[in-house]
Amino acid sequence: MNAVLELTGVGKAFGGVQAVRDMTFSLQEGELAGLIGPNGAGKTTIFNLITGVYDVSDGKVHFKGEDITPLKTYEVIRKGIARTFQNLRLFPTSSVLDNVMTACQQHHPYGFFEACTHLGRWGSREKANRTHSMELLERVGLADRAEQAAGTLPYGLQRRLEIARALSLQPELLLLDEPAAGMNPEEVEQLNDLILGIHRDFKLTILVIEHHMELVMAICPHIVCMNFGALIAEGGPEDIQSHPEVLKAYLGEED
Repeated sequence: MNAVLELTGVGKAFGGVQAVRDMTFSLQEGELAGLIGPNGAGKTTIFNLITGVYDVSDGKVHFKGEDITPLKTYEVIRKGIARTFQNLRLFPTSSVLDNVMTACQQHHPYGFFEACTHLGRWGSREKANRTHSMELLERVGLADRAEQAAGTLPYGLQRRLEIARALSLQPELLLLDEPAAGMNPEEVEQLNDLILGIHRDFKLTILVIEHHMELVMAICPHIVCMNFGALIAEGGPEDIQSHPEVLKAYLGEED
Protein backbone atom coordinates (compact mmCIF):
# COMPACT_ATOMS: atom_id res chain seq x y z
CA MET A 1 0.00 0.00 0.00
CA ASN A 2 1.05 3.59 -0.60
CA ALA A 3 1.36 6.22 2.13
CA VAL A 4 -1.20 8.98 1.61
CA LEU A 5 -0.02 11.11 4.54
CA GLU A 6 3.45 11.19 6.08
CA LEU A 7 4.64 13.38 8.93
CA THR A 8 8.38 13.28 9.51
CA GLY A 9 9.87 14.97 12.56
CA VAL A 10 7.13 17.61 12.55
CA GLY A 11 7.35 20.30 15.21
CA LYS A 12 5.61 23.57 16.01
CA ALA A 13 6.77 26.28 18.40
CA PHE A 14 4.72 29.29 19.49
CA GLY A 15 7.37 31.63 20.82
CA GLY A 16 9.08 29.69 23.59
CA VAL A 17 6.34 27.05 23.81
CA GLN A 18 6.94 23.80 21.90
CA ALA A 19 3.38 22.71 21.09
CA VAL A 20 4.39 19.78 18.87
CA ARG A 21 7.76 18.06 18.72
CA ASP A 22 9.20 15.39 16.47
CA MET A 23 5.86 13.90 15.36
CA THR A 24 6.40 11.08 12.90
CA PHE A 25 3.64 8.81 11.61
CA SER A 26 2.00 7.84 8.33
CA LEU A 27 -1.38 6.78 6.97
CA GLN A 28 -1.71 4.25 4.19
CA GLU A 29 -4.19 4.65 1.36
CA GLY A 30 -7.70 3.74 2.49
CA GLU A 31 -6.93 3.67 6.22
CA LEU A 32 -9.36 4.77 8.92
CA ALA A 33 -7.17 5.98 11.77
CA GLY A 34 -7.61 7.77 15.08
CA LEU A 35 -5.49 10.49 16.67
CA ILE A 36 -6.01 10.58 20.43
CA GLY A 37 -4.50 12.18 23.51
CA PRO A 38 -5.46 14.20 26.59
CA ASN A 39 -6.67 17.80 26.30
CA GLY A 40 -3.83 20.04 25.17
CA ALA A 41 -1.81 17.17 23.70
CA GLY A 42 -1.50 18.96 20.35
CA LYS A 43 -3.98 16.99 18.24
CA THR A 44 -5.75 19.93 16.60
CA THR A 45 -2.38 21.60 16.10
CA ILE A 46 -1.40 18.57 14.00
CA PHE A 47 -4.47 19.12 11.80
CA ASN A 48 -3.59 22.80 11.49
CA LEU A 49 -0.05 21.91 10.43
CA ILE A 50 -1.25 19.39 7.85
CA THR A 51 -3.72 21.86 6.33
CA GLY A 52 -1.45 24.92 6.30
CA VAL A 53 -3.33 26.87 8.96
CA TYR A 54 -0.05 26.99 10.92
CA ASP A 55 3.45 27.06 9.46
CA VAL A 56 5.54 24.02 10.32
CA SER A 57 8.55 24.94 12.49
CA ASP A 58 10.43 21.66 11.96
CA GLY A 59 10.08 18.57 9.79
CA LYS A 60 8.03 17.78 6.70
CA VAL A 61 4.46 16.89 5.75
CA HIS A 62 4.00 14.78 2.60
CA PHE A 63 0.72 14.00 0.85
CA LYS A 64 0.85 11.21 -1.73
CA GLY A 65 4.62 11.61 -1.87
CA GLU A 66 4.55 15.38 -2.43
CA ASP A 67 5.97 17.83 0.09
CA ILE A 68 3.03 20.05 1.09
CA THR A 69 4.81 21.65 4.07
CA PRO A 70 5.03 25.16 2.54
CA LEU A 71 1.56 25.21 0.96
CA LYS A 72 -1.24 27.58 1.95
CA THR A 73 -4.58 26.19 3.12
CA TYR A 74 -6.37 26.71 -0.21
CA GLU A 75 -3.52 24.91 -1.99
CA VAL A 76 -3.73 21.98 0.42
CA ILE A 77 -7.48 21.72 -0.24
CA ARG A 78 -6.86 21.63 -3.98
CA LYS A 79 -4.43 18.75 -3.48
CA GLY A 80 -7.25 16.66 -2.00
CA ILE A 81 -7.38 17.22 1.78
CA ALA A 82 -10.53 18.37 3.58
CA ARG A 83 -11.35 18.77 7.26
CA THR A 84 -13.99 19.55 9.82
CA PHE A 85 -13.36 21.69 12.88
CA GLN A 86 -13.46 21.21 16.64
CA ASN A 87 -15.58 24.37 16.83
CA LEU A 88 -18.30 24.50 14.19
CA ARG A 89 -17.49 26.74 11.21
CA LEU A 90 -20.82 26.76 9.40
CA PHE A 91 -22.60 29.73 7.81
CA PRO A 92 -25.43 29.76 10.38
CA THR A 93 -27.87 32.05 8.55
CA SER A 94 -27.45 30.30 5.19
CA SER A 95 -29.45 27.23 4.32
CA VAL A 96 -28.14 23.73 4.86
CA LEU A 97 -27.98 23.31 1.08
CA ASP A 98 -26.12 26.58 0.51
CA ASN A 99 -23.49 25.59 3.09
CA VAL A 100 -22.63 22.55 1.00
CA MET A 101 -22.99 24.26 -2.38
CA THR A 102 -20.50 26.95 -1.36
CA ALA A 103 -17.79 24.33 -1.01
CA CYS A 104 -18.87 22.55 -4.22
CA GLN A 105 -17.74 25.54 -6.27
CA GLN A 106 -14.17 24.37 -5.72
CA HIS A 107 -14.83 21.81 -8.47
CA HIS A 108 -17.58 23.56 -10.49
CA PRO A 109 -16.51 27.23 -10.55
CA TYR A 110 -17.92 30.13 -12.51
CA GLY A 111 -16.90 33.78 -12.75
CA PHE A 112 -18.20 36.88 -11.00
CA PHE A 113 -19.87 38.20 -14.17
CA GLU A 114 -21.56 34.84 -14.76
CA ALA A 115 -22.83 34.81 -11.18
CA CYS A 116 -24.27 38.33 -11.53
CA THR A 117 -25.89 37.80 -14.92
CA HIS A 118 -26.70 34.07 -14.70
CA LEU A 119 -25.09 33.67 -18.13
CA GLY A 120 -22.33 31.43 -19.46
CA ARG A 121 -21.41 28.50 -17.24
CA TRP A 122 -23.61 29.59 -14.34
CA GLY A 123 -26.69 27.51 -15.19
CA SER A 124 -25.00 24.16 -15.85
CA ARG A 125 -22.54 24.45 -12.98
CA GLU A 126 -25.11 25.67 -10.47
CA LYS A 127 -27.27 22.69 -11.41
CA ALA A 128 -24.32 20.31 -11.00
CA ASN A 129 -23.46 21.86 -7.61
CA ARG A 130 -27.04 21.54 -6.41
CA THR A 131 -27.37 17.92 -7.54
CA HIS A 132 -24.08 16.90 -5.92
CA SER A 133 -24.90 18.79 -2.71
CA MET A 134 -28.30 17.14 -2.39
CA GLU A 135 -26.71 13.71 -2.87
CA LEU A 136 -24.32 14.45 0.00
CA LEU A 137 -27.13 15.74 2.23
CA GLU A 138 -29.05 12.55 1.50
CA ARG A 139 -25.97 10.55 2.48
CA VAL A 140 -25.67 12.24 5.89
CA GLY A 141 -29.43 12.25 6.54
CA LEU A 142 -30.11 15.96 6.01
CA ALA A 143 -31.87 16.07 2.63
CA ASP A 144 -35.21 16.87 4.26
CA ARG A 145 -33.66 19.90 5.97
CA ALA A 146 -31.97 21.36 2.88
CA GLU A 147 -33.79 24.71 3.05
CA GLN A 148 -33.49 25.11 6.82
CA ALA A 149 -31.01 27.66 8.20
CA ALA A 150 -27.89 25.79 9.27
CA GLY A 151 -27.73 27.53 12.64
CA THR A 152 -31.17 26.23 13.63
CA LEU A 153 -30.17 22.57 13.31
CA PRO A 154 -29.63 20.53 16.48
CA TYR A 155 -25.95 20.38 17.37
CA GLY A 156 -25.48 16.77 16.27
CA LEU A 157 -26.95 17.53 12.85
CA GLN A 158 -24.69 20.55 12.46
CA ARG A 159 -21.79 18.14 12.90
CA ARG A 160 -23.20 16.01 10.08
CA LEU A 161 -23.52 19.10 7.90
CA GLU A 162 -19.84 19.90 8.43
CA ILE A 163 -18.97 16.40 7.25
CA ALA A 164 -21.16 16.82 4.15
CA ARG A 165 -19.50 20.13 3.35
CA ALA A 166 -16.04 18.59 3.69
CA LEU A 167 -17.07 15.72 1.40
CA SER A 168 -18.25 18.22 -1.22
CA LEU A 169 -14.58 19.14 -1.74
CA GLN A 170 -14.10 15.58 -3.09
CA PRO A 171 -11.09 14.85 -0.87
CA GLU A 172 -8.83 11.82 -0.84
CA LEU A 173 -7.91 12.49 2.80
CA LEU A 174 -10.61 13.54 5.28
CA LEU A 175 -9.63 14.97 8.68
CA LEU A 176 -12.40 14.91 11.30
CA ASP A 177 -11.73 17.02 14.40
CA GLU A 178 -13.87 15.75 17.31
CA PRO A 179 -16.96 14.94 15.20
CA ALA A 180 -18.76 13.46 18.24
CA ALA A 181 -18.27 16.51 20.47
CA GLY A 182 -21.49 17.42 22.27
CA MET A 183 -23.34 14.30 21.14
CA ASN A 184 -25.32 11.93 23.34
CA PRO A 185 -24.57 8.16 23.30
CA GLU A 186 -27.24 7.42 20.69
CA GLU A 187 -25.89 10.13 18.38
CA VAL A 188 -22.35 8.81 18.85
CA GLU A 189 -23.49 5.34 17.80
CA GLN A 190 -25.15 6.80 14.70
CA LEU A 191 -21.97 8.75 13.94
CA ASN A 192 -19.98 5.51 14.13
CA ASP A 193 -22.15 4.07 11.38
CA LEU A 194 -21.93 7.26 9.31
CA ILE A 195 -18.12 7.41 9.41
CA LEU A 196 -17.80 3.72 8.59
CA GLY A 197 -20.24 4.13 5.70
CA ILE A 198 -18.43 7.17 4.32
CA HIS A 199 -15.10 5.37 4.58
CA ARG A 200 -16.52 2.40 2.69
CA ASP A 201 -18.58 4.20 0.05
CA PHE A 202 -16.23 7.10 -0.76
CA LYS A 203 -13.05 4.98 -0.45
CA LEU A 204 -11.34 7.70 1.57
CA THR A 205 -8.40 7.79 3.92
CA ILE A 206 -9.75 9.23 7.19
CA LEU A 207 -8.01 10.53 10.31
CA VAL A 208 -10.26 11.19 13.32
CA ILE A 209 -9.46 13.22 16.43
CA GLU A 210 -11.84 12.15 19.17
CA HIS A 211 -12.22 12.12 22.96
CA HIS A 212 -14.93 9.44 22.83
CA MET A 213 -12.63 6.46 23.24
CA GLU A 214 -15.42 3.98 22.53
CA LEU A 215 -15.87 5.55 19.08
CA VAL A 216 -12.17 5.43 18.21
CA MET A 217 -11.70 1.91 19.52
CA ALA A 218 -14.78 0.69 17.63
CA ILE A 219 -13.98 2.07 14.18
CA CYS A 220 -10.20 2.73 13.95
CA PRO A 221 -7.84 -0.22 13.36
CA HIS A 222 -4.88 2.20 13.49
CA ILE A 223 -4.53 4.62 16.41
CA VAL A 224 -1.88 7.27 17.07
CA CYS A 225 -1.63 8.61 20.63
CA MET A 226 0.19 11.77 21.64
CA ASN A 227 0.82 13.67 24.85
CA PHE A 228 2.54 17.00 25.50
CA GLY A 229 2.98 17.45 21.75
CA ALA A 230 4.82 14.18 21.15
CA LEU A 231 4.02 10.68 19.92
CA ILE A 232 3.79 8.22 22.81
CA ALA A 233 2.18 5.15 21.20
CA GLU A 234 0.90 3.79 17.89
CA GLY A 235 -0.90 0.57 17.03
CA GLY A 236 -4.23 -1.22 17.12
CA PRO A 237 -6.95 -0.68 19.75
CA GLU A 238 -5.75 -3.52 22.00
CA ASP A 239 -2.16 -2.27 21.87
CA ILE A 240 -3.21 1.28 22.74
CA GLN A 241 -5.56 0.28 25.56
CA SER A 242 -2.79 -1.62 27.35
CA HIS A 243 0.15 0.65 26.53
CA PRO A 244 1.79 1.94 29.75
CA GLU A 245 2.47 5.44 28.36
CA VAL A 246 -1.16 5.79 27.26
CA LEU A 247 -2.42 4.67 30.66
CA LYS A 248 -0.06 7.13 32.32
CA ALA A 249 -1.24 9.98 30.06
CA TYR A 250 -4.92 9.37 30.80
CA LEU A 251 -4.83 8.05 34.35
CA GLY A 252 -1.64 9.54 35.77
CA GLU A 253 0.95 7.82 37.93
CA GLU A 254 0.67 6.61 41.48
CA ASP A 255 2.76 8.56 43.97
